[in-house]
Amino acid sequence: MFISRIRLKNFRNYDDLDIKLNDRLNIFVGNNAQGKTNILESIYLSGFGKSFRTNKDRDIIKMDKDMAYIKIEGQKRYGDISIEMRFWKNRKKEIKVNSLSLIKLSDILGNLNIVIFSPEDLKLIKEGPSERRKFVDREICQINKRYCHSLISYNRVLYQRNNLLKKIKYDRKLINTIDIWNEELVKFGTEVILKRREFINRISSLSRLMHRKITDGKENLEVKYLSNIGIKNKDGFNEIYKNFIEKIEKNIEKDIDRGFTGVGPHKDDLGLYVNNIDIRNFGSQGQQRTVALSLKLSELEIGKAEIGEYPILLLDDVMSELDINRQKFLMKSLKNVQTFITITEIPEIMIPLVQEGFIFEISKGKVKKR
Repeated sequence: MFISRIRLKNFRNYDDLDIKLNDRLNIFVGNNAQGKTNILESIYLSGFGKSFRTNKDRDIIKMDKDMAYIKIEGQKRYGDISIEMRFWKNRKKEIKVNSLSLIKLSDILGNLNIVIFSPEDLKLIKEGPSERRKFVDREICQINKRYCHSLISYNRVLYQRNNLLKKIKYDRKLINTIDIWNEELVKFGTEVILKRREFINRISSLSRLMHRKITDGKENLEVKYLSNIGIKNKDGFNEIYKNFIEKIEKNIEKDIDRGFTGVGPHKDDLGLYVNNIDIRNFGSQGQQRTVALSLKLSELEIGKAEIGEYPILLLDDVMSELDINRQKFLMKSLKNVQTFITITEIPEIMIPLVQEGFIFEISKGKVKKR
């Protein structure tokens, strides 16, 4: 899988950009705030339908314009791929894949598989459970559309149930209607839990191997699925469903009093342990960066196993966050992966690789190939 061409119009600080790309390595060099990350954002948007930088589509439209346009052309194992996106300030965005309009935003997932690694991904280790849930959900949704449907359905039912809980607090008669929401929540929630557990078990094995290579076997990484409904690793759908529904019913009065649902996969977390130490709270910055790198490289391998080809990798100003040994390991791991790198200057470790890829210099929204 690779992208061969990007076309941007009125996107962020780009008036009209049209560049052809290398199928392995593309390096975007320039000072900060020149437009390097904007290019990576356009690729990410084409894979996920939304930005990793903003929740508002209007933010990506050039300040004095009414519409922005992205077109990505590339090749996948089964043939060519073309993704077009149009954004308006006062209308819903339009997405086309191979000239066919998409009805649902989630339909874009899986057409262009992407892994992104940026300094912001250190939040995966240091910040709260929501960041780690986003990491898990983003990857599974790319490779499993059924999971994406279950997750969307779960969040929709969760929203409805929480609204009902707030009303029950002031009108107890409404409690008679909550059973239907409980059943729907538990059904979709159990599907989410099963797929998350499977994914986390796989990424635990892969990231352990990656981590041992990076640390020369000195450190052992363990990734655990932390569910607040108390599941066992061998529990199937029926066992998880039963346990979940019991917890929901047991906590009904607490939920009514608080006005929200206190148990379920929306409260899940990842346990990250290096040599049995919880790296989220007690790891050094270097250890946390190594864990984040191990997880990201494992994402690539899972993508390869699921879809038969490596996802595209976006490295947004991440080289400056890694020491020389981690930089070397990262670059050696990317021989078969199309990689996009943003950087303020090319470090020595990357100089031998320059001949294998393209270098683009970026200044004030202008892109020039070296």
